[in-house]
Amino acid sequence: MLILAIILLQMEIQGPGFTLRGWNLDDAESLQKHADNTNITDFLLDRFPSPYTMDDAINWIKLMQHQDPMLTFSIAVDGKLCGAIGLELRNDIYRKAPLIGYWLGEEYWGRGIMPEAVKLVTRYAFDHLDVVRLQAGILSNNPRSMRVLEKAGFTMEGILKSSIIKKGMILDEHIYAFVKQQF
Repeated sequence: MLILAIILLQMEIQGPGFTLRGWNLDDAESLQKHADNTNITDFLLDRFPSPYTMDDAINWIKLMQHQDPMLTFSIAVDGKLCGAIGLELRNDIYRKAPLIGYWLGEEYWGRGIMPEAVKLVTRYAFDHLDVVRLQAGILSNNPRSMRVLEKAGFTMEGILKSSIIKKGMILDEHIYAFVKQQF
């Protein structure tokens, strides 16, 4: 089991022009630079720090280096971290339907990286985890993220009206999902 855990931590999944991989302390500077951007944090859960400090980056990387199974990947272009994508396993009646979340450094937007990364993580989840569905909740003021999921084959299943408060604004949450039978 220990050997499998080491292999998973060193796992890389190659995408077109990017790599999904584990986390290295060498990534801290790049992580801090890209994550400290309100054009990103304005669309993430409040638990994602803003401002994003070097201590936040180092602490996150240290936490991610001990994943078993591997659920959260760094996204690297030319060997440099530029974003992240991951799965959040849930408990009880939701145990077969993890949440998927992601972000990408602003200078990498518009290159088609994120829809491809979502497809790769979706395939990884269905091939390596005991799940039947992936789900994402997108803030109503984030149409770019909705488009990412649509390009990756996710279906919008509904809108939860006035279910989110972010930076003092009450927003709707758009629920997207990909069900294993879609493969």
